[in-house]
Amino acid sequence: MTITKRIAAAVFTASMLALTGCASGPFAKSAKTESPKEYAGDALITTKVKAALVNDPMLKAREINVETYQGTVQLSGFVATREEAAKAGTVARGIEGVTSVKNDIRLK
Repeated sequence: MTITKRIAAAVFTASMLALTGCASGPFAKSAKTESPKEYAGDALITTKVKAALVNDPMLKAREINVETYQGTVQLSGFVATREEAAKAGTVARGIEGVTSVKNDIRLK
């Protein structure tokens, strides 16, 4: 009977840890809940920002990642100069629908 209780306790503990792990972190559903319309809008903004970065001759857009959540654009990746990082932020801010830009681009 002691072994059965230990196994039951271990299973219970493992399931609680699994549930806790699912409920926290940056990708938890409670942290990011968007309607399909909001998701589609964010996807469109991301596409427009990426296209604008590609069309800018100063930037190497392949090295810049773009993510959008509720109109806030996050830029990440690596560029050679501070001017390129600033330019990427300026380009992103110029896109319709962008409410703010979080520029996390780093220098190589």
